[in-house]
Amino acid sequence: MQERENTDGFVVFDHVQKSYDGETLVVKDLNLSIGKGEFLTMLGPSGSGKTTCLMMLAGFETATHGDIRLDGRPINSVPPHKRGIGMVFQNYALFPHMTVGENLGFPLEVRGMGKFDREAKIKRALDMVQMGAFINRRPAQLSGGQQQRIALARALVFDPSLVLMDEPLGALDKQLREHMQFEIKHLHDSLGITVVYVTHDQGEALTMSDRIAVFNDGRIQQLAAPNELYEAPQNSFVAQFIGENNKLPGTIEEIADGRATVRLQTGEFITATPVNVSQKGQPTLVSIRPERVEYMPERLPAGAHTIDAEVLEFIYMGDMFRTRLKVAGTDDFVIKNRNTMEQRRLQPGEIVKIGWAPQDARALDPL
Repeated sequence: MQERENTDGFVVFDHVQKSYDGETLVVKDLNLSIGKGEFLTMLGPSGSGKTTCLMMLAGFETATHGDIRLDGRPINSVPPHKRGIGMVFQNYALFPHMTVGENLGFPLEVRGMGKFDREAKIKRALDMVQMGAFINRRPAQLSGGQQQRIALARALVFDPSLVLMDEPLGALDKQLREHMQFEIKHLHDSLGITVVYVTHDQGEALTMSDRIAVFNDGRIQQLAAPNELYEAPQNSFVAQFIGENNKLPGTIEEIADGRATVRLQTGEFITATPVNVSQKGQPTLVSIRPERVEYMPERLPAGAHTIDAEVLEFIYMGDMFRTRLKVAGTDDFVIKNRNTMEQRRLQPGEIVKIGWAPQDARALDPL
């Protein structure tokens, strides 16, 4: 595996804004630094601004305000074909009248490369994605997964230092999509290239990324490593968007020694880590991940907070059990537990005592 550099600022967005109508900003004062060799994912719902940022970096959209730099060089006025950036799209964008080899040769020919060198690079790129035997086929003769591999090889064939990927796996079925996630990550690690990846699929982002920028309403809500985003969301939007999340509405009663005491709507008190709340009387949503909650007494962690719950639904999912409960007036509280020999199956209508470690609850701003 090639060692990746940790130099900051290989790609820099410096106070970048984008408006299509001169009034509404779809990207609002974006400041983002991406390190050389990093795999950074822009994650967010439709309309959050992530794809617009990618298109500005590629050169297909122009920033309304601010600068974009690549390896220290301003590129706002550099046309797309002179930026030296590889691109992979969801729809593959392969030329249907060309063979696989001709598709890969096109970006090399545009760059004035001789035939002998072109052939060597085409072979190397196809071998990277295990598609060397398909060099003479046309795109229509390939499956969706094969076409995606060819699109990836074409993006890599001219040895770009930066590759942009816009929802590249969106058209594939679940099993193939998961397989391609690992293939792309393996290529990233072995080649040491910088990847900026756009998706709305949180699982994809968590699996592949060094860091994730969570977008909403034209701004980055949080920029962090996958585990930090999941374990320590900085606001309710991130907690809700990244992974499944239980939300218990309440009011801050006290904040002391880094802990918040929260009065739930039904009058119970629980403690949680305060995030984006700071004073008594503030409304809050207490966030608890489903897999951090237990209902078997022997599995409760030391010092666990416990509360009574009514079982509404118990679903067998093969490798795990998913239980929906009514907790503190909320009827969409979910627990996910591994399917083990000793795991007790619950019955709808049953009253159980559930619990979690205090550090696993976070008192966040209300949505």
